[in-house]
Amino acid sequence: MSSHPAHASVADAAGELRAAGLRVTDSRRAVLSALRDHPHASADELFRRVAESVPQTSLQSVYNALADFVDAGLVRRIEPAGRPGLFELRVDDNHHHVICRACGRIDDVECAVGPAPCLTPSDAHGFTVETAEVTFWGLCPACATSSPHHQPEEGTP
Repeated sequence: MSSHPAHASVADAAGELRAAGLRVTDSRRAVLSALRDHPHASADELFRRVAESVPQTSLQSVYNALADFVDAGLVRRIEPAGRPGLFELRVDDNHHHVICRACGRIDDVECAVGPAPCLTPSDAHGFTVETAEVTFWGLCPACATSSPHHQPEEGTP
């Protein structure tokens, strides 16, 4: 949850929308506020949360707002394999994600440091590489301890 009061969150959202050159609407403010409190949310999850405070909103308006936000650089869309598209406010840095394959928990991971061959392609085919999206899959601590059949085999880290 955000440490800001709800009214501050809405005011912040309005300022961010204006700064990005987007029209301020109740739905757009509510979507940005919901993302602030629930990073890595799907459009459907955001719609459920937005509908609580803006009941006249539609799923399509949430999708439209998210597309506008991505185009304006306010929001980043990530697409983990086998999952719906997810959205987050953390943009303009090359961070990655770690996802629990049991419960679906997603956390941000700072860019890999040290030798990281996955971030430098062996052949960029003439592309100027600007970012790399790396997704680490595994088990979160809660799932690893609660599911004995998911424990790593003896001798593995």
